Amino acid sequence: MSNSTLFLSSGFIRTPLQNGLGRYIPQLQRITFKFCKNHGGSRGVRDFIESDLMDFAKAHPGTVVYLKPRRHRSPCLVAEYLNGEREYLSCHAFSRDEVQKWLSHMCTKSGIPVMRFRKYQHTDYPTIQGVWNPFTHQAPEINTADFPHDVLSKPSNQEQTATEQLIEIFKKTQLKEMPEKEDK
Repeated sequence: MSNSTLFLSSGFIRTPLQNGLGRYIPQLQRITFKFCKNHGGSRGVRDFIESDLMDFAKAHPGTVVYLKPRRHRSPCLVAEYLNGEREYLSCHAFSRDEVQKWLSHMCTKSGIPVMRFRKYQHTDYPTIQGVWNPFTHQAPEINTADFPHDVLSKPSNQEQTATEQLIEIFKKTQLKEMPEKEDK
């Protein structure tokens, strides 16, 4: 584990209300542009507002866009998501393209904070038996065997194979149907 993950909260993978199973619901509820009308550090945000904001608003009709001019303050973006989370991004000295890239990043996020994952799988009802996989109860001889193998290919608890059982069931049903057809 690296030192950068020590200060992250830990948790499990969550999806917001199974989003995407029925229809996709964008999780970004509102975005607020805070900028200064005169300061040089807000130039990229101002350029984005003048040229690309209307296209963004048309492409994302479910997202409310607020513009908040502030005097002598550094520009920032505030994204608010449906789950109540807020994300602040300082846009000091960003170019127009950088603002656009960060905005598209915020639009595609779910609003769930970045976290360190505890495990690869999670269940609400944990088992005491451990994690199952297809090779859990297999014979270890299979690892080195060359197939077809005479001993491993034969079923241990049955004299007949499944194919032989199906052929026998088919023949029995054919014999039952034959006398009915002759009686008619």
